[in-house]
Amino acid sequence: MRRIEFPDGFTWGAATSSFQIEGAWNEDGKGESIWDLASHTPGIIKNNDTADIACDHYHQYKEDVQIMKKMGLKAYRFSIAWPRIFPRGQGEINPKGVQFYDNLINELLANGIEPFTDLYHWDLPLALNRLGGWENREVGDAYVEYATFIFNHYGDRVKNWITFNEPMIFALYYYILGLYGKKGNFSGGICASHLVNVAHAKAIKAYRSCEYPDGKIGITLNPFPLYPITESALDKEAVTVVDGLVNRWFLDPVFKASYPPDTFELLSKTIDLSLITENDLKLLKENPMDFLGINLYSCWRIGARKKEDLNNLFKLIGKLATPLKNKKNIESSETGWEVYPEGLFDILKRIDYDYNHPLIYITENGMACKDDIIVGRIVQDDDRLSYLKRYIEKASKAMNDGVNLKGYFVWSLMDNFEMFEGYEKKFGLIKIDYETQERIWKKSALWYRDMIKANSFPFS
Repeated sequence: MRRIEFPDGFTWGAATSSFQIEGAWNEDGKGESIWDLASHTPGIIKNNDTADIACDHYHQYKEDVQIMKKMGLKAYRFSIAWPRIFPRGQGEINPKGVQFYDNLINELLANGIEPFTDLYHWDLPLALNRLGGWENREVGDAYVEYATFIFNHYGDRVKNWITFNEPMIFALYYYILGLYGKKGNFSGGICASHLVNVAHAKAIKAYRSCEYPDGKIGITLNPFPLYPITESALDKEAVTVVDGLVNRWFLDPVFKASYPPDTFELLSKTIDLSLITENDLKLLKENPMDFLGINLYSCWRIGARKKEDLNNLFKLIGKLATPLKNKKNIESSETGWEVYPEGLFDILKRIDYDYNHPLIYITENGMACKDDIIVGRIVQDDDRLSYLKRYIEKASKAMNDGVNLKGYFVWSLMDNFEMFEGYEKKFGLIKIDYETQERIWKKSALWYRDMIKANSFPFS
């Protein structure tokens, strides 16, 4: 048994997102988002669940902040619902939506909790999606208009900003799934991923020029630890190819103001990449970020059946990235994701080495469990507790190896609407009874509270 200790000032937090917890989907002037449409369209979400009420955080935020305080959280990473501020994505501002986040931020600060505010966690205003979504530069400009208003209004209190959460998911994966329209729109996703980078750089520029220049701004990506299924040369090459798309295609622009040459060359064989201009790359270079947020849950085992597969990224991503959830002796979560804590250490070390020792926060990490056993009003989520201990230990190991890691946020503060999965998957430290909206503590939440208080924990 040894003790895992963290330095003074390390930021311990929990994370949520607006659409997944707030509810009040059409109250007080809020506009519709793409996810409102998706959840109201039969057959898209498991069990046809909707986020119309979700955790009712819009009405119960004060109770939720008191839970955070009792848990000892130093910080809370939440997102702002763009259509709650600009119901149509741009133009007219909704004062009641503005007031809600005023109230939330003030409540957090009054209870000693630092807000980490994410400007975009996937709830694109539906009116902007009808203009072409992230494939349209005008949507990026509308985002900058929204971001500039947010910076100027809340920047006197919020000192840590995230431009986007997981562009690889919302600007590539969801295009492939057809959330925005045509299914399998791989080329649209690639184009959208670049225009999101442009909007990211413009938002940073806007923040630097606002009247509150004393904060920090970054982006949250979800880099994957990738490993070959076998030691064959073909599987190792497949890892390199997939890494170019799911990792370097998103990391290189925000750190190096360029795209990985091998991936660019491969994509350009089938996709027109002329929208990536020198002016765009110059904008990225002139507006560097202050930190990187990392969301990490699992790893990815990669293999290829034949050499020709390496020339088709869409096929390689869609069919040949093989999760091991059905393999024997592989520990996995309720989502079927492999539990592999070493992957967190590997990705932290790799980013530290490849991108010149950046400041990093782990902005999401957690595990979906069944959470069926309740003893004495406490959910017995031992699987989640074991997961958190092992992943946090690897975060500590990376710090001891010199990685510039400054904070850790559990996903999630509470059970919530897990997008396509609806309410079936439970990630929270706090259980939500969706019929009564009662908040019920889990064993992992009690452990996290005690660990934060001690800034350390025993580990064997």
